[in-house]
Amino acid sequence: MKKWQLLPQIPAEFSRAYSDINPIVLQLLYNRGLQEKKAIAEFLSGETAFHDPFLFKNMAAAVDLIISHIKKGSRLMVYGDYDADGVTSSVILSETLKILHGQTEVYLPDRVSEGYGLNKTAIDQIAARGFKLIITVDNGIRNQAEVAYAQSLGLEVIITDHHVLPEDEKDLPDCLYIDPADPRDNYPWPYLAGVGVAFKLISALLAKADLPENQKRLIGEKCLDLVAVGTVADLVSLLGENRLLVSRGLQILNQSRRLGLTELIKIAKANHNRPLEAWNIGWQIGPRLNAASRLAHANSAFALLTTVVPEEARRLAEELNERNISRQKITAEITAAVEEQIDPANLPLVIIGVAEVDRTWNEGVIGLVAGRISEKYYRPTLVITRLNEEEDMDKNSGQESAPKISFKGSGRSVPEFNLIAAVEAAADLLDKYGGHPMACGFSLNNEKNLADFKQRLLKSAAEQLDPADLIPKLKVDLELKPEEITLDLIGQINALAPFGQDNPQPRFVSYGLTIGEIVIMGLNNQHIKFRLSSFWALAFGAAAEYKDFRDGDKVDVVYYLEINEFNGRKEVQLKIVDMRLASNQ
Repeated sequence: MKKWQLLPQIPAEFSRAYSDINPIVLQLLYNRGLQEKKAIAEFLSGETAFHDPFLFKNMAAAVDLIISHIKKGSRLMVYGDYDADGVTSSVILSETLKILHGQTEVYLPDRVSEGYGLNKTAIDQIAARGFKLIITVDNGIRNQAEVAYAQSLGLEVIITDHHVLPEDEKDLPDCLYIDPADPRDNYPWPYLAGVGVAFKLISALLAKADLPENQKRLIGEKCLDLVAVGTVADLVSLLGENRLLVSRGLQILNQSRRLGLTELIKIAKANHNRPLEAWNIGWQIGPRLNAASRLAHANSAFALLTTVVPEEARRLAEELNERNISRQKITAEITAAVEEQIDPANLPLVIIGVAEVDRTWNEGVIGLVAGRISEKYYRPTLVITRLNEEEDMDKNSGQESAPKISFKGSGRSVPEFNLIAAVEAAADLLDKYGGHPMACGFSLNNEKNLADFKQRLLKSAAEQLDPADLIPKLKVDLELKPEEITLDLIGQINALAPFGQDNPQPRFVSYGLTIGEIVIMGLNNQHIKFRLSSFWALAFGAAAEYKDFRDGDKVDVVYYLEINEFNGRKEVQLKIVDMRLASNQ
């Protein structure tokens, strides 16, 4: 059972200072850390402006370098990443550079054979083909050695990234870099996605371009649909400048300007004749773009987003949709395999699932599996697959040697446990690793290192975690009385959208509501709705979970507020998050 946590009530002096704002809305703003007058006014009005891209200390120099290469006719390579953020970044920057007459191509590394970031084999290929400038998007800030190698081959490099910088400044690449996470920079919003940083570079290039202002505006607008997609898909904060980027991007996205996206939205049945929202990106569009690299190569996602041929757009959208279906199936199979290794009655402090001997799990989805397991059991979770490397010839006997066994893992955590700190404490056992407190990736070379690594992780967890703390928690914004729930209130709440990271769709709780009617719905009777007070409350896919509730029961319920539109009528609807018998029943 989840533990409900009602967020602290706003202080009385805060309420008095903003007495002109609906107190329910004011509580929601307070919960999201919006407590300064200017920040509240800008958030509610939506009239904030984009920050000046030249506030990045290296932006002017980067723009000048790009322009000089364009004027010389140099070949430019945009070096991206294989996830939705990296692909969308690559599309918008390459398209803009081509409009500005840059001879531009895009390189997306393979998730499995090359991994994340710059690599020397790719750099060799880029140099051999006569490129003179590499511009990274969504990667590169930790690729000091690779940047130096590229420079040794006569290439210049500009890094655009949004990931955390190395702790030691001496480990930074020796080139121009643009990264809002740099604490030494002057940029006022440090939480841009990779595609957001690419957009700021585009904005700076357009500011210096010799084009009519109206054309500059249209070029910038054209990018915003993909800026919204990449930003939401990468799970960065949807406050500050990101909220403005996604809001403007959704407006462009809903105008169906990009052929490939239109086909993908259609095949995903994402909008049902309603405007697309951030959750459509997070749950329907983003996963299909990410499926490209999880099961094959990200080039198909790039091709979808850039094609202008209707037949190709339909084919690629269908291909990505099929890959996503396969991804869901593979994820479910690996999740079931990990579940078989778990004793629910004797849960360890850290769940570590390892592929059985002679089994290789798809490394493109093990992070998703770790997330599912962690969410279900509320435990830090590592999912580790075996990698059978190619057999080598034994130099002495001339016989093929046994394949070398290595491991690759992905982890997801809970707020009570800093996962990357625990992994870093075992760094001597690892080949590579990286991540942050809530997620990590790593690789190691042999069975002994794996066994020792598992013991180190369990020891760290024993030192830091109390089993009593490992109870799933459900944060709730505030309590509502039935009489406070109106269509007007929902309209004011929806004005806080787009919802996402750091600005979640508000959760409310009401206590002691009486069930007046129960209806089972869906082709497989999988959905259920309850009449609570004067409202219908829906629980999608939860008919089995709530099958024991009866008419007349008094319940406490956590829910989202929505508007149900049917036959031209609008009415309040609750979407159930969790429900239990009333504590006073």
